[in-house]
Amino acid sequence: MDFWQVRRNIASQYLSGEGIEVGALHAPLEVPAGVKVHYVDRMSVRDLRKQYPELAAVNLVEADIVDNGETLSSIPDNSWDFVIANHMIEHCQNPIGTLENFLRVLKPGGLVYMGVPDKRHTFDIDRPLTSIDHLIRDYKEGPEWSKLGHYEEFIRLVDKPPEEQVAVRIQHLLDIDYSIHFHVWTAESFPELLEYCQKQLGFDFTIELLQENSMEIVLILRKKAN
Repeated sequence: MDFWQVRRNIASQYLSGEGIEVGALHAPLEVPAGVKVHYVDRMSVRDLRKQYPELAAVNLVEADIVDNGETLSSIPDNSWDFVIANHMIEHCQNPIGTLENFLRVLKPGGLVYMGVPDKRHTFDIDRPLTSIDHLIRDYKEGPEWSKLGHYEEFIRLVDKPPEEQVAVRIQHLLDIDYSIHFHVWTAESFPELLEYCQKQLGFDFTIELLQENSMEIVLILRKKAN
């Protein structure tokens, strides 16, 4: 079964009602007939095209809601049946806070459908895994302390320009607020984040599914009913 078919099958099994997809860009999840999706992104398509010139040749989903996908500050609590976030959480500077807000906007019993890339199968292959201690500090102190280090690691270990270009490339990404992969995981390391959220922070969700799918892990998290 191919990558897209696995995603579709999981969506057909779990998704119903009305919800949001955060950061769909050019690859919105195919959902079952009758399921209503509202798209959330931090920019309009016009601005996204400036941010991602590498996506010039593909169609991008126009946002119904322009908002920060980490905070979802314009979205009320307990308002949606599901949140879809495929290859989005690695772009978040505060992944624990992002998960907290995904759960916040879900109705009791609602679902998070999340695809998380496994670094071993992406351009992040040479980067070190993000430690749970790092993620906890981002959550408790805010992510500004680690932002510059992430950009430097990304430039050095993904882009790999000549040394004399490193500082200039870092500054360019900072100047345009480019959304890199701030954090990286494998199928074995990401559940550690979920366990911390459940056991140490009391996030009230269950893991309905954790399935490897080619270069990603697909997860279904269910917010517990009241």
